[in-house]
Amino acid sequence: MQPEKKAVVTVLGLDRKGIIARVSGVLYENGINILDISQTVLSGYFNMAMIVDVSEATCGFDVLDDAFKALGAEMGLQIRIQRSEIFEAMHQV
Repeated sequence: MQPEKKAVVTVLGLDRKGIIARVSGVLYENGINILDISQTVLSGYFNMAMIVDVSEATCGFDVLDDAFKALGAEMGLQIRIQRSEIFEAMHQV
């Protein structure tokens, strides 16, 4: 088993049924494990952040990014995936 390689998935948009199922389905189909998840709905807006392990992914990072862009367009959501190193560097004070 390879050491964990983490990424951050964020989702934002109007709340509707099936968001978690569809996003986690993309992850499952590509061999990615969810390590941690936080989601909330505020005034009808859905917001979710996931920490995922991409060390056993069955596709490249660009394929995942494209899949999430397509799903986001289909569902009217902003869905992003970022490698944890990039995410952490962007958010350091």
